Amino acid sequence: MKDAAKEAAPAAQDAASGAATPAARDAAAPAKEATKAAPKAAPKDTAGEQPPPTGPLAPLAWLSGCWRGEVNKREFREFWQPLRGNLMVGVSRNALPERTVSFEYLRLEPRADGVYYVTTSMGKTEAAFKLASTKRDGNDETFTFQRGGTEFPTALAYRRGAGGWLYVEVAGQAQGKDHKVTYPFRRVDCESGEFIRK
Repeated sequence: MKDAAKEAAPAAQDAASGAATPAARDAAAPAKEATKAAPKAAPKDTAGEQPPPTGPLAPLAWLSGCWRGEVNKREFREFWQPLRGNLMVGVSRNALPERTVSFEYLRLEPRADGVYYVTTSMGKTEAAFKLASTKRDGNDETFTFQRGGTEFPTALAYRRGAGGWLYVEVAGQAQGKDHKVTYPFRRVDCESGEFIRK
């Protein structure tokens, strides 16, 4: 018993002094190694993220991307680059299977007196339509642009619908009569052409 007590005494002294025993040190070693080996969480990569759009064109930033529609074998497409530098740039094409009917270069830009939709159609002089009104009706939101004069069209309306739909209405006078054409578009993936509900 005395011998056992003598052997136990150093351990008791270590415990009383707060020093770790060899057995305790051996038990703690794997835990320390596990702590060292645990991988650190990778920092979040925010290099490719863009801040939310701001400025007078921000309400139209949703147009960014590719849009496609088709009526009576006539395909129409629009592509808009993202809002950058207070400008949105786009292009549209209206085509039959055998030929292109029309194409336009587009841009949305702020000017001193408001926001403008500017189009250059098949090499003609550019036409500028000023944003005249914005209307929200439930999930739909309509942006109407107008210009003076009598040359068709005198008004353009972009209506953002639910489920990835876009309706572009072109209106004005043609041969002395009111004329209106509506182009229904769906948002599509720019590479695959698959419809996107967004």
